[in-house]
Amino acid sequence: MPADLRTSARGGGTSARDSGTAAGGGGPHLLIAAGEPDTAELLATTLELVGYRIGAADTGPGIARRLGERPYQLVVVDAELPGLADLAHTGAVAYRPPVLLLAGCDALPRLVPALGAGERDCVTKPVRIAEVLARIQVLLRTGASGDEGRRGGALHYADLVLDDMTCQARRGSRALDLSPAEYRLLRHLLVNARKVLSKEQISRCVWGEFRGGNAIEQLVSRVRRKVDRDGSSLIHTRRGFGYWLGSAT
Repeated sequence: MPADLRTSARGGGTSARDSGTAAGGGGPHLLIAAGEPDTAELLATTLELVGYRIGAADTGPGIARRLGERPYQLVVVDAELPGLADLAHTGAVAYRPPVLLLAGCDALPRLVPALGAGERDCVTKPVRIAEVLARIQVLLRTGASGDEGRRGGALHYADLVLDDMTCQARRGSRALDLSPAEYRLLRHLLVNARKVLSKEQISRCVWGEFRGGNAIEQLVSRVRRKVDRDGSSLIHTRRGFGYWLGSAT
């Protein structure tokens, strides 16, 4: 691991990555908080090559220090990072950037109190770079789109609500038992309510890559059964084009 990243990760001094002088350093500032040096270096190098400016931290307090030094547009954080729980007790974090969590979705609630109620998504480890890049693009776009479609920190349409703080969804009073992929699909449809999304758009958001065959049809079918089981239909097919969420009337 290069010396500049090691220094940056420990929160001491300002590296070339933090100053934005690294390769391609004209894009958004991202903070990489990965406990494993090889993962941190892979992510930092790859993200720099595609144009992002990179800072690094390897502890929860390190994240707080970095966020206190400059505004980052997004934080990529390992849910098993040492001292992550301590971040909830610091006053240094004055704003809440979008978060990409490196973990299973079942670890999301542990991170929420620390980093607040902003936009978030997760990828499973070991990470796939293509999926990380796709998730970052979605989070940056969504974070820049404002709070339209939010109610009390949750996404909603009619009586359908997705609560990103708990990674849970409900239709009216009925909780929806969704897998991580189903949650990402429903969230993507909800963020883009009343817009027709192609199979490729949905696939890249859900899995970070295009999956052919009937993978999307099966996923949409499962989500539709859970969402529309006891109420009016909210998920619709536009044959030859894709799928959309909203009222049919």
